[in-house]
Amino acid sequence: MLYYLLLSVAVYLMHDYFAALELHLPFNTISALSTALAIFLGFKNNNAYDRWWEGRKIWGLLVNYSRAWAREVITMVIPPDVTQAEEVKDLQRRMVYRHIAFVHALRVFLRKKHSYNETNQIEIYEESNEYNDTATFLIPNEYKVFCHKKNPPNYLLELQGEDLRRAYNKGWLSDYRFVRLEETLVEFNNIQGRSERIKNTPFPRQYSFFSRVFVFIHASLLPFVFVDELGWASIPVSVIISFVFLCLDLVGERAEDPFENRLEDVPLTALSMTIETNLKEQWGSKDFPSPKQAYDGVVF
Repeated sequence: MLYYLLLSVAVYLMHDYFAALELHLPFNTISALSTALAIFLGFKNNNAYDRWWEGRKIWGLLVNYSRAWAREVITMVIPPDVTQAEEVKDLQRRMVYRHIAFVHALRVFLRKKHSYNETNQIEIYEESNEYNDTATFLIPNEYKVFCHKKNPPNYLLELQGEDLRRAYNKGWLSDYRFVRLEETLVEFNNIQGRSERIKNTPFPRQYSFFSRVFVFIHASLLPFVFVDELGWASIPVSVIISFVFLCLDLVGERAEDPFENRLEDVPLTALSMTIETNLKEQWGSKDFPSPKQAYDGVVF
């Protein structure tokens, strides 16, 4: 923006003091370029928003299936007699709380780690983006192995499958109920896979590079178009129009990666806390997590 301001001032001064230079460009020059640039930026922003909205829909599905998982575990894992009731209850609790750990682990797995601490806010954001958030939901042996896995969320789904097989072998699950719970686990695999696809497949770089080049060319030509007709007013007009197109370019660039733990991203922490609260309530626990503090009006 400083460059665009200085360029506008320089063009105005040169036009005012060196009229013989004929710095003025016809309006049709910038009109055609503005139309093409608006179409290009609109296409880029629409596709970037589609990526953001897909990420939000994926995590909306995770909220729904998480509630279904807790209900299925509580209602479908049934002891054959009273003597095994406590053992079944321990298994149910372990599977419900392990799923809460899975949700927090997936959040951390998708988000970009900060390697710097420029402000206190960055440090606060990091506190809610560490794997130690899962420690209270896993038994010590599981957590110890979990921390050394390349894909921690997938490891937790494997543990859930092993517990389902163990419950089936003990007669706590019928064939149908075992298959139904396994189908829900597969949905969690699908949710993780879709999230990883967005995370690991960036928006084509040529869109980001050339959009910035086109905005730069467009903004650099604006003062030459308006200086003859508007005089000194060409300075604020050129700067304002440059600001609009630059913002349009940045909006798409910031929306294309929804899992980077930024202000504009999908609020994974807030969604994780919602799932944790819902599942604890379904289990009958009153130890709900405290709502996360909003920063600049945004809950991460």
